[in-house]
Amino acid sequence: MALVEEFVKTGNKLFKHRSYLPLIFLVILVPGFMSAYNSNDSFFYNNIWKMICISISSFGLLLRVLTVGFVAPRTSGRNTKSQVANSLNTSGIYSIVRHPLYLANFFMWFGFMMFVPAWWVSVLFIFSFWLYYERIMFAEEDFLKNKFVDDYEKWANKTPA
Repeated sequence: MALVEEFVKTGNKLFKHRSYLPLIFLVILVPGFMSAYNSNDSFFYNNIWKMICISISSFGLLLRVLTVGFVAPRTSGRNTKSQVANSLNTSGIYSIVRHPLYLANFFMWFGFMMFVPAWWVSVLFIFSFWLYYERIMFAEEDFLKNKFVDDYEKWANKTPA
């Protein structure tokens, strides 16, 4: 099986369980806090760093709200059984990036993971998120390419993933 086909197959399986990924990230947090917690942290960590983390997570939440708030019905949603799309999203935030919900999820979780005062927690999160969602994006794009052939190609050629 070609690598792209394997990514699509794996992505379809992961798509069905994408709501449970945050539970895996919570498992990363516990050892992170245990290995790096220091009650005598500096003013920078206690205040400024936390505001940076909250700002990053808030940006992700705002991006998610804007995406969900202006999306066409039955094109993006909580469906977990299979891909659903009555039309191709090409306007609004979807004219800027092809996967705005996953980008929003990344920022929401990245800000949260940065609260842990251990650098390796953020690095592990980035790699885990990348591997997990990359497969889901392959599956979604394969579905859209097969359903909206020419419209998808035009949109994908001008809109970054």
